[in-house]
Amino acid sequence: MPALQQTYTGYAAKLILEDGSIFDGVGFGYPSEIAGEVVFNTGMVGYTETLTDPSYRGQILCMTYPLVGNYGVPSFDAKDEYGLPKFFESDGIQVKALLIHDLSDVASHWSCTKTLDQWLYEEKIPGIYGIDTRELTKKLRVNGVMMGAVAVSQNVIDESRLKKALAVAKYEGLNFMPEVSTSGPKEYGDKDKDCIIVLDTGVKYSIIRNIMRTGYRVVRLPWDASYDDIMSYSPKGVVISNGPGDPKVCTSTIKTASKLIDTSTPTLGICLGNQILALAGGANTYKLKFGHRGQNKPCIDKRNDQVYVTSQNHGYGIDPKSLGKTGFKVWFANADDNTVEGIEHKNKPIIAVQFHPEASPGPYDCTYVFDRFKEIIAAGMKSEPISAKAPRAKKSSKKKTKKKGGRKGAKR
Repeated sequence: MPALQQTYTGYAAKLILEDGSIFDGVGFGYPSEIAGEVVFNTGMVGYTETLTDPSYRGQILCMTYPLVGNYGVPSFDAKDEYGLPKFFESDGIQVKALLIHDLSDVASHWSCTKTLDQWLYEEKIPGIYGIDTRELTKKLRVNGVMMGAVAVSQNVIDESRLKKALAVAKYEGLNFMPEVSTSGPKEYGDKDKDCIIVLDTGVKYSIIRNIMRTGYRVVRLPWDASYDDIMSYSPKGVVISNGPGDPKVCTSTIKTASKLIDTSTPTLGICLGNQILALAGGANTYKLKFGHRGQNKPCIDKRNDQVYVTSQNHGYGIDPKSLGKTGFKVWFANADDNTVEGIEHKNKPIIAVQFHPEASPGPYDCTYVFDRFKEIIAAGMKSEPISAKAPRAKKSSKKKTKKKGGRKGAKR
């Protein structure tokens, strides 16, 4: 595949934050003006998966890795063995705008079919490059995430108009579920296989893929599906997916999750689903200062103190002090800040993680979460079957040999 040249770059571009900070850069993608919550992601690769993650709905994304776009964008037509897109997590870009330091002049990869700026232009998403993403990230890390407004234009940008748009913009309290959830049932896999329901609060394709990998067919239902809607499929279990925004606005999903807990239905929560299960059990959630968004977040499995590297994308967390009488206990904790990264019920077949065990992008250290869920189902309502214990890292079989002599070049 020959290298592709970027084509839509060169517009005037500006980012204004709610604290008054202004960042000027060069525009690419689609010329437009938008406002949203500005967040940052520390991942080095996987921008096609990241940009299509529904958890970013309503947000302006800053990539901390400086060079973006060098391998272009693959085709949506490339499918895996389950008929799901190989390189994307939904059917389109979910972020409101993209902020990067340096846009690669060319895109070259065997799977590349278009450039990053072509893709953004086609999906009407503005992008800015040439801004100091390090300064922006430090500001968000110190002061917390904040609202921002982006303008990309072929003409001079009206700064006052952009500030007015920013003044009325908001993120907290908005319900993004109607924008990211399926409008009706969708089925994946062979009809003769046992069914797992995915309650779609913004599900990634990789979550569906990993459920199917464990041998189930998947029925994807809207975020506001009732308990009776779910049970009409006679499922073996339920997965409450990832998704955007404040979990407390998902009142219909919380109500359904509460019924799943009451009836001891085998349930797995992922990301937003983790928070929803906690709320349904009577715990509380809160907003993190700048969130966890990246591919190298260390988490401790409290069952054996093993540390795993995880992929994360969330701005809310569970208050550990509120878990007391809920029946839940901490399963995973963040090794950096000790926030709750997973919960499990003490006597019901219900588990949840705050990180993304399916990764995409990121490490696959914790795909065993899906296997544990399958074994919980197979164990017949037991919350922790023996065979589902967390795997330990394998010790090296190589014997250590003592080197002869001193270090190379050292004087004796």
